[in-house]
Amino acid sequence: MKARFAFIPQSLVYRWLRWFHAPATAMMVATPSLKCELQGHGFRNLRIWSRGVDIEQFRRIPDASLPFEGPVWLYVGRVAVEKNIEDFLALDLPGTKVVVGDGPARRVLSRRYPGAKFLGPLKGEALVRAYSASDVFVFPSRTDTFGLVMLEAMACGVPVAAYPVQGPNEVVGGASAAVLDEDLRTACLGALAIARQAARSGDRSNSSARAFAADHTWRKCTLQFLANLAVEPPEDE
Repeated sequence: MKARFAFIPQSLVYRWLRWFHAPATAMMVATPSLKCELQGHGFRNLRIWSRGVDIEQFRRIPDASLPFEGPVWLYVGRVAVEKNIEDFLALDLPGTKVVVGDGPARRVLSRRYPGAKFLGPLKGEALVRAYSASDVFVFPSRTDTFGLVMLEAMACGVPVAAYPVQGPNEVVGGASAAVLDEDLRTACLGALAIARQAARSGDRSNSSARAFAADHTWRKCTLQFLANLAVEPPEDE
């Protein structure tokens, strides 16, 4: 929000948001730290509703590949200034940087970084294949409050590199297949070491990444949502 609305006083933005959400019985937020932050800005009756990944759709596809020199470093998401993608594109890394997604910054960044591959938006099986064909998923955002794409990547067996900020700390901070560091290049190389160690051991799907994602399923976040509404789950559950 700060990156996109820097010209508007933040106190005015939060005042409008409090007015907008005031009629709600409850306001659901994705992480505990976001809940604390909003409480500090005067929001009340906040409840945690996390996010989940479809682990049936997002899985490792062993024969997936991209026609680029490896290792392959992948970013998936909106290509916009608030995503801080340029921090990733400017890194000195071996192999190829790949960007999946579209947005207002795509044209400028593709001209500025001609060595990176901008594939545009992908969905369904094409997106799963892009994840599966990558060595490391890089999440350069400093402002996202969650970052579901990190869980999608891990469900596909891909380790994550990110900054140690709110979203990554909350979502993958405890994962053995994620490396968070203020030096994003250090995080990337650390995640690559995880990927290569898994490959040497024959674990092509990187089971530690997959297992972490499997604890963040659609079912789990749905039950959390129902609990927030005080709705009883089905009897057979």
